[in-house]
Amino acid sequence: MLVKTFGSAVFGIRAITVTVEVYMDQGIQFFMVGLPDNAVKESHQRIESALRNNGQRIPGKKIIINMAPADIRKEGSSYDLTIAIGILAANEIIKTDKLEKYMIMGELSLDGGLMPIKGALPIAIEARDKGFKGILLPMQNAREASIVSELDVYGITSIREVIDFFNDELQLLPTKMNVADNFNGQVSQYEHDFSDVRGQENIKRALEIGAAGGHNVILIGPPGAGKTMLAKRIPSILPPLNLQEALETTKIHSVAGKLGSHRSLVVMRPFRAPHHTISNMALVGGGSIPQPGEISLAHNGVLFLDELPEFKRTVLEVLRQPMEDRVVTVSRAKMTLEFPASFMLIAAMNPCPCGYYNHPSTDCQCKSGEVQKYINRISGPLFDRIDIHIEVVPVDFKRLSDSRPTEHSVDIRNRVIEARKIQEQRFEGMAGIHSNSQIPSKMLREVCKISETGNRLLKTAMEKLGLSARAYDRILKVSRTIADLDHAADIQTEHLAEAINYRSLDRDSWGR
Repeated sequence: MLVKTFGSAVFGIRAITVTVEVYMDQGIQFFMVGLPDNAVKESHQRIESALRNNGQRIPGKKIIINMAPADIRKEGSSYDLTIAIGILAANEIIKTDKLEKYMIMGELSLDGGLMPIKGALPIAIEARDKGFKGILLPMQNAREASIVSELDVYGITSIREVIDFFNDELQLLPTKMNVADNFNGQVSQYEHDFSDVRGQENIKRALEIGAAGGHNVILIGPPGAGKTMLAKRIPSILPPLNLQEALETTKIHSVAGKLGSHRSLVVMRPFRAPHHTISNMALVGGGSIPQPGEISLAHNGVLFLDELPEFKRTVLEVLRQPMEDRVVTVSRAKMTLEFPASFMLIAAMNPCPCGYYNHPSTDCQCKSGEVQKYINRISGPLFDRIDIHIEVVPVDFKRLSDSRPTEHSVDIRNRVIEARKIQEQRFEGMAGIHSNSQIPSKMLREVCKISETGNRLLKTAMEKLGLSARAYDRILKVSRTIADLDHAADIQTEHLAEAINYRSLDRDSWGR
């Protein structure tokens, strides 16, 4: 007897339908074809144990299992339930009249319980798009998949429930979730707030500009000056995710297996802070079937690289293309996948190996040339791609002990949102452009017009600081954001002057 059940394979952040065909005939052999990897082949033992512990067994017949399309490699243990139900249906243990209406996914434990899978959200989207009535998957993934409308999502705890469901002996209730209520109720809940920060008003101003225009920022200063503390609070001043951004971000985290059973939708902007020992593949993504890396997990949020010079140079260099294109392309022999990577880079570093170069009260212990050598661990092209360079100076005791209230993140965020609204109107109808940091070169002169006085100021800065053409573009983009925060239609000279001041690491004298 031939029976078909349906599962799904995830590639990148998209899923494709996999048809599991089970054929039984006379004999005692077991064959599995269709490019299964070792984890899929090992499902035979898991299925056998799970069925025996639930009063069933794999029949002593010739069983051929084909996973179509046969030219795409199938990875992981999430096909256990799909295969097990196919075997039972082919052996006429369960009814087959409803099988074609449901997609079935889940990893079996030896007692027949179900373990969570990765990529439940893109799988559910594929099930809806292919016209399935519903999807059966582990209970831990049910809330995540229930985001998808027009699809019945059933959370299952054991294979016994699935058997009884298809035999009409058990009525399952689909998991329901009001996406709008869930999204709106949590979108502004942040653990860290700028009101906790004493002093550092100039740094807060720089970070506000960065958030308003989506600009990359590097903080340089001695240990204990507050670089990490400030960076952790940046998500709290970014505009809230809209529903489309939340769904896109959730898909990435779902594929990477970063959503727990208590989470269904990523409603706050991600903040990813990988350790400096991270590898190239872990940062950009990869694997035989590529998985998203840290820069994709930071999509629509913040990627924070603390102790920037301690990262391997090769790791930092792979950031250059995603920072420009806002997408990561991972190529393999049989496939090319794209992962979104539109993130705001926040980097932090000490100014020298000992950490006290330019410190107001502690002498630097580094030898001549060591400071510049330390800075040179980061390539010029990467520095060029960072719009705002800001030096962080330690806060003195008077400001640190000041008990007067400081500005809350919500106040800064309101100004950022107003500036972003101006940018949304400016770039209305332009696909892929949402903030000033994304202005393409061909639009730059049109959007960032400056006066003759401003042009002379910028020319002088270019000559004295030895700025590159890319740095020139960055200054114009930052000055446009400063003008938007001031609700100014045109870029004024003071806006340009402030933007130029945020290129401190371009100075030829820095660290020499």
